[in-house]
Amino acid sequence: MLDLRRRTLLKGAAAAAAYTFTSLGQAGAASSAPRRGGHLRIGLWGGSSQDTLDPASITNDAGFLTAATARNKLLEVEPDGELTPALAVKWEPSDDLMRWTFEIRSGVTFHSGKSLEMSDIVASLNLHRGKDSTSPAKSFLKPVTDIKAEGSNRIVVSLDAPNVDFPSVLADVSLSIVPAKDGVADRNTTDGTGPYVIESFEPGQRIRFKRNPNYWNLDKAAFFDSAEVLILPDAATRMNALRSGQVDLINQADLKTLSLLQRVPGINVEDVPSGRFYIFGMMSDVAPFKDKNVRQALKFAINRNEMMQKILLGHGSVGNDQPIKPSHKYFNRDIPQREYDPDKAKFHLKQAGLTSLEVPLSVAEAAFAGAVNAGQLFVASAAEAGIKIDATREPDDGYFDNVWLVKPFTADYWSELPSADAQFTQGYALGAAWNETHFDNPRFNELLVKARATLDEQQRTAMYHEMQQLIHDESGAIIPMFANNTWAAKSTLKHQPVLASHRDLDDFRCIERWWFES
Repeated sequence: MLDLRRRTLLKGAAAAAAYTFTSLGQAGAASSAPRRGGHLRIGLWGGSSQDTLDPASITNDAGFLTAATARNKLLEVEPDGELTPALAVKWEPSDDLMRWTFEIRSGVTFHSGKSLEMSDIVASLNLHRGKDSTSPAKSFLKPVTDIKAEGSNRIVVSLDAPNVDFPSVLADVSLSIVPAKDGVADRNTTDGTGPYVIESFEPGQRIRFKRNPNYWNLDKAAFFDSAEVLILPDAATRMNALRSGQVDLINQADLKTLSLLQRVPGINVEDVPSGRFYIFGMMSDVAPFKDKNVRQALKFAINRNEMMQKILLGHGSVGNDQPIKPSHKYFNRDIPQREYDPDKAKFHLKQAGLTSLEVPLSVAEAAFAGAVNAGQLFVASAAEAGIKIDATREPDDGYFDNVWLVKPFTADYWSELPSADAQFTQGYALGAAWNETHFDNPRFNELLVKARATLDEQQRTAMYHEMQQLIHDESGAIIPMFANNTWAAKSTLKHQPVLASHRDLDDFRCIERWWFES
C-alpha cells in the first residue's frame, strides 16, 4: 500500500509543476516560447444541429472541443499517459482503495465571476449518476456510493469496491465541472472555469470563444485572444477553407488529397498515431446477431487490410476486434490477428444453421470519415462469403441521436479513454449507456471489478489480456482499424513538441495549448 500511496501523491502533488515535453518532430512543434495574441479559426469535422452544452449528452467532436476549451475536469491526462492536476491538486486513497479524497484548487472562479464551490463539483459529478441518467459517464460512476464535500476544499468519493484506477475516471471530458444552483448542476450553461469563455454556441454551425482573463492557469495556457470553430462536415469543404485562408486549422484532413495539401506553401500536415478506432457494432441481443456464429461469420467476412489501405490510406493500423491499441502497455499481443476468410465465414454460417445471411448496416460520414466507402467495402467482401449486407447511408446530421444505439448494426468511432478500465467500462460493461453491442459476458464483468482492486501489475495485465480476448471472441464489435489523428494547419500555428493522442487535436486542447508564431 505504501508504494501506491507514494505514487499517487507524486502524481497529485509534484505533478502540479509544469509538465515537460520531448520533441517528436511534428511539423507544428514549437521552435520558440509560446506567444500571446491572434484569433484561431478551426474547420471542424464532427458537429450536428442537435449538439448541446449538457455535459451528460456530449457525443461528438464539437462537444468534446467545447468542453475542453471552456470547462475543466478535476484531472487531466497528459501525452505520456500520466494524470496531472486540473481543478484537483492532490488525490489520495484510503488503505482499502474504497475512498478517494481530492484536494481542490483554491481561488478558482467561473466565467460569470462565481467562485468555484465544493457543491458545484458534487452536483456536476452527481449529474451523471442516478436511475434516470443517460450519460455515457454513468458507467464510470456506477461504483460510487457517495460524493460529499469535506471542509472548504476537499471532495470525498466513496466506492462500493476497491478501485486503484478511479482518479483516471475524473479525467473524462464528460465529467467537466459546471456551476450548480440549489444542489443541481446547470446542464445547459455556457459558464465554466476553463481557459476560454463561450461567446456564442450555434449547434452544427459555429462556436465562438474569447480568452478568460481570470483563468487559474493563465501563465501557462490560453495564448490566443479568441477562437472560432466552424462546423464543416464535408472533407473537401474543410480542405478548401484551409487553402483559401478561411480557417487556420482543420481536423480529419481528407486522406485522398493529403499529398496535394502537403505541397501547399504555408500549410503543415500532421499525422499522429492514436487510440482512435473505427467500429461496426452489432447488438448481440438482437436477431440474427444474438447467435455467436453469425457474429463470427461477419468478423471473418470483413477485409481489414483492404479497408485500412483504402480508407485510411496507410494512416493507421489494422484492428483486431478489441479496443486497446497496439502501443498500449496492456495490449494483448497473444491474440491472433483475425484475417479475412470467406470460407471460415461460411463455416460459421453453417454452424448457425444458415446457408446465406442478409443483414442491415447503417453508415454515415458522421460515424467516421470514410464510413460510407468502408461500408461498401464490407458489402463487397461479405458477398464472397454468401452474406448480403444492405448498407444504408443515414443522414449525417443527428446520426448519433437517431441511428447509433438505436439501429442494430451501425458504424461508429471511439477515441482512446484515460485508462484501459475506462475503455472497457464505457464500451463493454453491462448496462453502460454506450455499450453499443449490448455485450454482457459474466466472466468479463467479474474481471472488470476484480482488476480495479488488483495492485499487482502482472496480475492486472493478465486480467486485461483476458478481457481483450473475451471482447475479441464473444462481442458484437468488429474493429477493422485504428486511425491516426491527421490534421492540417497554417505553418504559423505552433504547439508543444509532444501531442496528446487520446482524442483528436491534442486531446481537443488545441485552443488552450497552441499559439501563433507570428
